[in-house]
Amino acid sequence: MTELGLNFPTAWSRRFPATALRDLVLTALATPLTRRLTTMDIRGRENLPPLGTTTIYTANHTSHLDTIIALAALNRARRRRTVVAAASDTFFTKLSTARITVLLVNAIPIERHKVNRQSAAQAIEILKKGWDLLIYPEGGRTPTGPMLEFKGGAAYLAERSDAVVVPTFMVGAGEWISSYAKAPMYLEMPKKWRSPVTVAFGPPLSIEEGENIRRFGQRIQDAVIDLARETTGDPTWGDHLRS
Repeated sequence: MTELGLNFPTAWSRRFPATALRDLVLTALATPLTRRLTTMDIRGRENLPPLGTTTIYTANHTSHLDTIIALAALNRARRRRTVVAAASDTFFTKLSTARITVLLVNAIPIERHKVNRQSAAQAIEILKKGWDLLIYPEGGRTPTGPMLEFKGGAAYLAERSDAVVVPTFMVGAGEWISSYAKAPMYLEMPKKWRSPVTVAFGPPLSIEEGENIRRFGQRIQDAVIDLARETTGDPTWGDHLRS
């Protein structure tokens, strides 16, 4: 019997034929449809490291649609090598949901409330094999609208795998098919099938000599806030995390 949660097997999703099927679905259907329905504006592509550089994308989290939006913002080559960290207590509690999530977005289960040795070890192993990782350091969708404080998992994984971190910011995802968001400010909005979304990538970060993981995690969070301010034009964005 297949185990669920952190023990759900995912290696099969990084092998043929799962990789070929996922590439077909994302390239031929999900990505063009997402870009069309969100009139997607992609910024900071010049900040992305050379292909082949192990990368962790650290993104803010508003909606369950964030993952498909983030993947659609990447080109095909980067998308094919990206694994998504998905909450084990949300997407890996039912066998059918777990299988679909793993197949369609190359997800791995992760403990979202704290650094868990088992999920961290799996992510580090995958990164060291040359895969990139998309992770939401808040640990879940924002329940109120403003971004939550980042947890330390992304910084820890980057330090242990020698990956670079690309700060990633998305705005507009909560308004697009708002029922996929969690914050009341989005749920109370009329559901829209077309909505503008912007995805921005910031300059890559690496842990500095002598820097501890806590400080590196703070730099990652600050970089996403700075990117959000630049993207939205709001100089107060994220002030609640800098008091």
